[in-house]
Amino acid sequence: SSWNTYIGDAGTRGVSGGERRRVSIGVDIIHGPSLLFLDEPTSGLDSTSAYSVIEKVRDIARSGSTVILTIHQPSSRIQLLLDHMIVLARGQLMYQGSPQNVTLHLSRMGRKVPKGESAIEFLIDVIQEYDQSEFGVEVVAEFARSGRKPPQLTEEEMSVSTAAPTPPPANRGHDWKNNRRLALKASEDSDNDFNRSVRSPYNNTSRSWSASHIGVVHQLRFTPTRQRTDQKAPNPMSSSPGYYTYSSDILPGTPTPHSSDYTVNENDYLTPDVAPKTVQHLGPKFANSIFPEIWILMRRNFKNIRRTPELFLSRLVVLTVMGVMMATMFMNPKISMQGITNRLSFVIFTVCLFFFSSNDAVPAFIQERFIFVRETSHNAYRASTYTIAGLITYLPFLALQAGVYACIVWKALELRGPFYYFFIVLYASLLSTNSFVMFVSSVVPNYILGYAAVIAFTALFFLFCGYFMNSHDIPVYWKWMNKVSTMTYPYEGLLMNQYQTNQTFGYDPNMKPVTGFGILSSLEISTVEFKKWENVIIMIGWAAFYRLCFYIVLRFGSKNKRT
Repeated sequence: SSWNTYIGDAGTRGVSGGERRRVSIGVDIIHGPSLLFLDEPTSGLDSTSAYSVIEKVRDIARSGSTVILTIHQPSSRIQLLLDHMIVLARGQLMYQGSPQNVTLHLSRMGRKVPKGESAIEFLIDVIQEYDQSEFGVEVVAEFARSGRKPPQLTEEEMSVSTAAPTPPPANRGHDWKNNRRLALKASEDSDNDFNRSVRSPYNNTSRSWSASHIGVVHQLRFTPTRQRTDQKAPNPMSSSPGYYTYSSDILPGTPTPHSSDYTVNENDYLTPDVAPKTVQHLGPKFANSIFPEIWILMRRNFKNIRRTPELFLSRLVVLTVMGVMMATMFMNPKISMQGITNRLSFVIFTVCLFFFSSNDAVPAFIQERFIFVRETSHNAYRASTYTIAGLITYLPFLALQAGVYACIVWKALELRGPFYYFFIVLYASLLSTNSFVMFVSSVVPNYILGYAAVIAFTALFFLFCGYFMNSHDIPVYWKWMNKVSTMTYPYEGLLMNQYQTNQTFGYDPNMKPVTGFGILSSLEISTVEFKKWENVIIMIGWAAFYRLCFYIVLRFGSKNKRT
């Protein structure tokens, strides 16, 4: 039902919270991860859907992945799907082991699970009872560590789910004190019955155990077994008025090792069908090969552009409107020195306009970067394919922007030279500028710093592009900035396309004709034909360089990268 539904964001209505979580799980399991963390994957789902989700998660675990999840109020069917369980209370370990062993664990505490009640829920009730009593959960944690049986609780300290309500007797306060003393005495007797020779394997310095069926090692402690004596301490609560008698039947549980010399082996906690006899091959690191992955990412990029056309349309509208303004402002150029100045102003404004038109990509990519980090941290796709797909996707849109602007101003301003070269220079300028902005966006932490960095570099590139000062007049120690500036090459390329001719464009004060070659010579710009194409190649080279830097930052600068 959600096949064609948008994910949505703060401003766009999309899928529900539960569907969004399932999409996140789907992204995480695309490539079959070796380790998968899930936080409440069944939250907000009905029992059937929750069971289906956990069943699929179990299949993922059976295929060779380690799945660690948190879950609230699992149904009895879901409990049977779990391989290992850890119960914590107030930061302390209450129980760890198989869910099937919870009943056995409670029986050793002296608490029998009532018929028809979930053992796990009953364990949580017992923990809550101790937490609300004067003993606290520390005694339950001590039992999990060393096997020391916790003191029995009085009837008043037991929850409604584990003790039947009784009418308050007249001498309730006196009986309560007597029952308290009897309970504490019974606890001491039970502790004396405990065989001190039985020691948990956790008393050793090595406390490694397998937390999952493929052997992820943690530093936790097991719940040991205890040996029972033939004598059984009488339950002092049985003489209390209204004492609720439980059935002596205990639900069957999975046996655990009882011998004191038992050695913990992580393979004992692996299911038989996945116990590693040899080193398992977890399959390819990524779900798709490079070329299908590029195609998939391109399709997603095109869908995003189609669904959110604001970014592309805003650039196209800006360039269209500014093209019309340039055409109407500088149309019918005069053959004079003022006409030459007007053309120079048009050229430098066009270069700056194309540079600034890509600045709106800063917040767009920074917003998308969080998605990229999350998805690539789970090896959903490669950083290289993401970079290539993004570049290929925007090539036709950048060409359309450059073409629309070129068509508007070309005839109106009576520009000369090959039209295709004029278009290529604008297109290459957009490519290099877009790559530069993407690189800056990948480095900065937020869009505010991104805008500041792009504006600062734009000012530097504008200053050293050769418009305010000829390249040969720039001080030696700043000449490298003229070469680094991505505005230098479209500025010189457009001027060479316009003025590489002996045609007269004006007259100096001495009434001598000023030709196109003379204008280029005065600006110290080369008049050689192949230099035009050299500028185009350099712009494409800068575009490739910035894309490579963009890839390096994505590939090695990700803080969320999984090893």
